[in-house]
This record gives sequence, C-alpha cells and structure tokens, in this order.
Amino acid sequence: MSNTVFCRKYQKELPALPFPPLPGKQGQEIQASVSKQAWGEWQALQTRLINEKHLNMLNPEDRTYLMEQMQRFMDNEETDQAEGYVPPTQA
Repeated sequence: MSNTVFCRKYQKELPALPFPPLPGKQGQEIQASVSKQAWGEWQALQTRLINEKHLNMLNPEDRTYLMEQMQRFMDNEETDQAEGYVPPTQA
C-alpha cells in the first residue's frame, strides 16, 4: 500500500515522499505536507535557480534564498524563475 499526503501545493491527496528530503524538523514537515510530485517539481526549479543564478550552497544567504523560494513554490506564490528558461514542449 502506497502512502499518501494532503499536498499543500496541490490541495489534494497525492503519493507521499518515502523519507524526509531534508534533515531535522523541516524535513519531517515537508514529508508530512508535500507530495512526491510537488517535491520533484521543486527540485527541477531549484536546480535551474542554482545554475542560472550561480548560487553557492556553502553561502548561508544563498541557502536562505532557496528556502524562501521553496516555501513560496509550495504555497503557490510567485517564485523567481531562471532567466531565459523555456519549458520543453510536449509532442
């Protein structure tokens, strides 16, 4: 039987993450309220932001920026986008 979670991004029951994606309380909260689908979409956006904005994950300000963007993404608020990114077209 697959675990589900009421996803805060999509506001419906969806498959859950198999384990917390971050350490500590924050990871547990994400696992309890974010679906596997939403987390995968966030990871894609996170990767684009890191690459396009040349973020350094050793820099505390860059990590804080990413966490703020993650919260905005999960709450369906406007997030920064990678400049010039064009989503792939589905054929």
